[in-house]
Amino acid sequence: MVWALAGAFALASAGAITAHAQRIWGGGYYGRTPPKLPTPATFEGSFHFCRILFTSNRREKQGWRTDYPGADINFSVRLAELTKVRVKFVPEDGEGEVPDAVVVRLTDDALFQCPFTLMEDAGTAHFSDIEVQRLREYLLKGGFLLVSDYHGTWAKDQFDAEIGRALPRNEYPIVDLTPPNHPIWNTLFPVSRLPQMASIQTWRRTGGTLERWNDDGAGPDARGIADAHGRLMVVMVHNTDLPDAWEREGEDPEYFYTFSPEAYAVGIDILLYAMTH
Repeated sequence: MVWALAGAFALASAGAITAHAQRIWGGGYYGRTPPKLPTPATFEGSFHFCRILFTSNRREKQGWRTDYPGADINFSVRLAELTKVRVKFVPEDGEGEVPDAVVVRLTDDALFQCPFTLMEDAGTAHFSDIEVQRLREYLLKGGFLLVSDYHGTWAKDQFDAEIGRALPRNEYPIVDLTPPNHPIWNTLFPVSRLPQMASIQTWRRTGGTLERWNDDGAGPDARGIADAHGRLMVVMVHNTDLPDAWEREGEDPEYFYTFSPEAYAVGIDILLYAMTH
């Protein structure tokens, strides 16, 4: 599946460059790009990748902006190439078209225009009371949250506590989703395991696939929270850096072939499942 998907990326990219001049982000702007907030004209029925802006109460990675905007842009390009999802593209400074990916606060009304949202480095998040209320309202009204790129026991416990303020465990238990048994892992691509991957910086420095925050060396896991009707509202993919393999796919061919196809397969399966259930 990995090599077939890598080949599909190559073919799709060739067609995309000809048809739409869509640009794969090459990285190099880590932590330096201001958030692109939605405007009243942003949402018009197409898909927008929505990243949630939150406050961190401690430092691990870059908080809400980890892998921003490259992960959001590249994932949206690949989504448009490999599926029939109608992603909105906009011109950018003579560089062709890029997906109109946006950043939203939990207190923004624009949040409710986003059927799919992402939080990275969420193990450092601390929500205000109004953010807790709005997150709960968003999820129970049909919204979906993917949480990824948080590592180790401290981050896991902290995010569990924060999401538990919005979705108390006695009402909304956290369930195991680790592949392959849940149907989410066969939405488009067959996913039999969660790939273990670290950021490109860690991989280049150590050759390893564990981030230093992974204090017990545990492998990746996926867990979810469903509403009273069984609809998944939250998917938490822990101990693996899926979005870095989206953001940095254009920087190193070895890193791309080792990590990116599986990272995209997992992400696209989750998104399509969220959008169709």
